[in-house]
Amino acid sequence: MEIWLLRHAETEWSRDGRHTGRTDVPLTEAGRERARGLRERIAGHEFALVLSSPLSRARETAELAGLTPQLRDDLLEFDYGEYEGITTAQIREQRPDWYLWRDGCPGGETPDDVGRRVDRVIDEALSAGVDVALVAHGHVLRALAARWVEEPAAFGGRLALDTGAVCVLGFEREVRVIRHWNS
Repeated sequence: MEIWLLRHAETEWSRDGRHTGRTDVPLTEAGRERARGLRERIAGHEFALVLSSPLSRARETAELAGLTPQLRDDLLEFDYGEYEGITTAQIREQRPDWYLWRDGCPGGETPDDVGRRVDRVIDEALSAGVDVALVAHGHVLRALAARWVEEPAAFGGRLALDTGAVCVLGFEREVRVIRHWNS
């Protein structure tokens, strides 16, 4: 069994480094082209279960890649609260030592909050018992990968993930591993 992670393709906010949590920002034209390219990368692979964040950038990425997802709120991006729509540099003008993976967001979520959500997604994927595709957002997928290898969600801060990237989680014998990352 493998879990394939697809990060949504480029949006204006992701391109500009703005924290894009619950704001439903659409894909750019370049993002749509990149999402169409994912179709080739997953061609020939059968997924018994495809889950996506309900936000349009993830749903459209899934559809352009040739997938028909079921929507799961647990795959929504971090709730950035007061930091929604601004960059890390702007946040650090007020909080010079701020780090998402340690501090979370005022009025939003902590990494542990997100970890609880992705644990439910992992449980659902494992219960499928066959290959699964998850289409979602950068930080939530990084937290999910961390939880997959039984690390705290904050470990996701050490896993860079580009827009439109594909990752594969799986097993080495009975141990959960990251098989491919950010390709």
